[in-house]
Amino acid sequence: MTKHFLFVSDFDQTLSSSDAGRVLAESLGITGFDEKVAGLSRLNLVQSGAELAYLLRHDPEFRRVRRANLTEVGGQIRLKRNIRLLPDLLAQGVDGYCFDFYVVSAAPEEIVHAALDGIVPANHIIGTRLGYEAGCGEIASVDSVAAGYGKVTAVEHLRTTLGVPRERVIYVGDGSSDLHVMLHVNRGEGLTIAVSQARHITEIARRTVMSDDALAVFVPVLEEIVKFEPPQIRAWFERHGLVIQEWDRVRTDWVTIRASTDRASPALVAVA
Repeated sequence: MTKHFLFVSDFDQTLSSSDAGRVLAESLGITGFDEKVAGLSRLNLVQSGAELAYLLRHDPEFRRVRRANLTEVGGQIRLKRNIRLLPDLLAQGVDGYCFDFYVVSAAPEEIVHAALDGIVPANHIIGTRLGYEAGCGEIASVDSVAAGYGKVTAVEHLRTTLGVPRERVIYVGDGSSDLHVMLHVNRGEGLTIAVSQARHITEIARRTVMSDDALAVFVPVLEEIVKFEPPQIRAWFERHGLVIQEWDRVRTDWVTIRASTDRASPALVAVA
């Protein structure tokens, strides 16, 4: 009997090797993008991942961005290797396990649509949705943001619409904007996969896989869900014309050691 799973992936630095906001700023000659994002993060003014949406609506330098700029930047995004194979192999499934693939990203949907054009159908992409002025084309509103709790809402909507049980949700992400949705998926006993070594994400994700190839996420999926052993995983890749050249399985312990501040308690003296 076929078992259907919902497979959801972030976009920036998960399916791509770039950050959409940084690429947009560079293309427009806007400097200090990282500093602007860091400032918003320190203020906790917006949810993590929603910084670009805030800048597009409120920062004077970003107010000149138009829909065409976002689409153009999407075509400049550098994607991970074998990205075109990922949706096809997920749709084919493995040994009775079938995966519905969706992308949920805090990046503007115009960027993600352009970057994944011909790879992922537009109706399988949920991004930040912007509203535009009819005349000048200026960004007039931020209608929805797929960041923080917005990602949780998006994934839950997909899950309930597709009728997928909570334990059959897989989420792949790389950064702080993915924390809320990973915690949500973990509570439902789904599978969370980090593709970054950032400590705040690896401590939450059930598995971490580092690679510049989009198909690397199949390794934890084949192990945790299909229950393949390493030789079977290697054989599966080889059946699709691919070879795992390097596979280092490393456990990382995060340890902080400091001088003790504990002091011996003075002895109690009994007085008759």
